[in-house]
Amino acid sequence: MLSAIGELQRLSASKGSPPHKRDNKAAFLFLLPWFAGLLLITAGPVAASFLLGFTDYNLLQPPEFNGLDNWTRMLGDERLHGSLIVTFKYVLISVPLQLAAALGLAMLLDRGLRGLAFYRSAFYLPSLLGSSVAIAVLWRQLFGAEGLFNQFLGFFGISGQGWISDPDTALSTLIVLNVWTFGAPMVIFLAGLRQIPTMYYEAASVDGASKWLQFRRITMPLLSPIIFFNLVLQIIHAFQSFTQAFVVSNGTGGPSDSTLFYTLYLYQRGFNNFDMGYASALAWLLLLIIAAFTAVNFWAAKKWVFYDD
Repeated sequence: MLSAIGELQRLSASKGSPPHKRDNKAAFLFLLPWFAGLLLITAGPVAASFLLGFTDYNLLQPPEFNGLDNWTRMLGDERLHGSLIVTFKYVLISVPLQLAAALGLAMLLDRGLRGLAFYRSAFYLPSLLGSSVAIAVLWRQLFGAEGLFNQFLGFFGISGQGWISDPDTALSTLIVLNVWTFGAPMVIFLAGLRQIPTMYYEAASVDGASKWLQFRRITMPLLSPIIFFNLVLQIIHAFQSFTQAFVVSNGTGGPSDSTLFYTLYLYQRGFNNFDMGYASALAWLLLLIIAAFTAVNFWAAKKWVFYDD
């Protein structure tokens, strides 16, 4: 009897693959479209842009290898240097202000307001719309010479100006737009605040600690991993900003290149001047800049980010 059962098991095993192998084949089959997209839409173009960065390519003729000419050309490109200055100003000013606004509103919502779900959704909405063309057009109208902002100032007897058309203030309007899109980091901050045990604040209150001292000694250290996470994400996002500057300046980066973001200049070189080889090199330079900022953040995080372990 036992020998017969063993023979049946041997025959059934020989008729097909083991179950886990069949499951693996099914998994690979379902993942095949994703792998195809990764290869054709992401990995392929990335590799192509890297190779094109060492060529002279105008989209109309076959690329010609020119070695490091595109990279050495960057050293004397004054508009490139100007776009880097504009972009660095935008990132270094708007990101801290955006995170400060997000953290402040998150702490306000964490106090248990009625209709929390509504306020959370309302404040998150700008993050969904802030990078859209419609909001950029609205922003151009809002800060124009006859815009709503100047009409508001007129109620107080203040004569406004064309904020978008003035080189001294054009970039500031885009910084305000980026700060306005604080919804995504605010929601993450709010989730982090909800994870801080209330007993810490209760013990600090018993010891006579002020609200400011509680914020410095309890909230900031325990929330530091969330702050670091938002900081890295928002820096990367700010470096990649394009739509706002393109729409507000009609694709020129004006006035006087005051809104010439790095990505906008890259677009101009590639699609206005058909200098795709140089544009590809610029794209990789942007990747290196973002990687450098991220690496510095991770290095500095060892000194101010605190984890439970």
